[in-house]
Amino acid sequence: MKVYGNEEVVSALHRMVESGHIPHAMLLHQEDGGGAFPIVLNFLEELYGGSPRVKKLIHPDIHFVFPVAGSDKPVSLQYIAPFRELLLENPYFYENELYSAIGIEGKQSNISVNEARSVLERLSLSAVEGGYRTVVIYLPEKMNVQAANALLKMVEEPPQKTLFLLITQAPEKVLVTISSRCLHMRVQPLSPEAEADVHAREAAGNTVLSDLFHDLLDAVIGRDLLKALETGDAVADLKVREQQKNFCYLATEDLRRIFLLQKGMTPLVHLPQGTEDYYSGVARRLRPTFARRAMAALDRALLLTERNVNQKILFTNLVNQLYTIQNV
Repeated sequence: MKVYGNEEVVSALHRMVESGHIPHAMLLHQEDGGGAFPIVLNFLEELYGGSPRVKKLIHPDIHFVFPVAGSDKPVSLQYIAPFRELLLENPYFYENELYSAIGIEGKQSNISVNEARSVLERLSLSAVEGGYRTVVIYLPEKMNVQAANALLKMVEEPPQKTLFLLITQAPEKVLVTISSRCLHMRVQPLSPEAEADVHAREAAGNTVLSDLFHDLLDAVIGRDLLKALETGDAVADLKVREQQKNFCYLATEDLRRIFLLQKGMTPLVHLPQGTEDYYSGVARRLRPTFARRAMAALDRALLLTERNVNQKILFTNLVNQLYTIQNV
């Protein structure tokens, strides 16, 4: 995972692994959307001997904690899947992107005492692979007093080979009883060049998704069901569910453009530079009812991506719907 700058922090963590002298608790201070997660994950990959499960965020001895809304269940049972998808898709995500990914936009978020107790339960078990047990806490400043007090004893006197890594955006808001037990490290903000590179990577990913939808539209218009189904398979094969959701978002935006073009509302359409002829041609060839009906199908597909639905069946069904809307 690419790290921009912060050579001193990266070097210090590398020396810790080499020497075997690793503080039991570290607090990394970053700006929102900063580079703490790539640094932490690269450090953990080295600490766990290059295990590919660290990179995939599925190592059984690494536990992630982050703010959620409500306190009935620990996040490991409720929100860990979309969190993993977001982190794999973009480790430089912003706080509001996390809340969007787990569906709690506009709600009060916190790390509750129930989550702290869940962490303690997991740490009471032996490490599956016999090495370190690690807890990565994102935004410990969102931890309420009860949660902090529940974890305090473990942070003060952790069992051997137990590691706490805290990523904060407001170190002054982290409870002193927790903060004072941590080694503090400052993660410098991304340079303008690095930030541009991060955004360029995101844009490149969106271009791939847009191209997939354009291939699907071309196949539907050309009555090539086999090609349309192959495109649906390509969407289902995307490794990160967040990418499948982005495909639906981008496709819906494209259909909105097509709908406005078909209605003669060209001044309201903001097309990417150099795409005017493509969208105009597609708008002419699609049925007048296609965009509206297809958007409804995409809304349904987007809803189902959040659930435990077989992705191949989901996107095969979506392709069949779009093909039928245009050609039957």
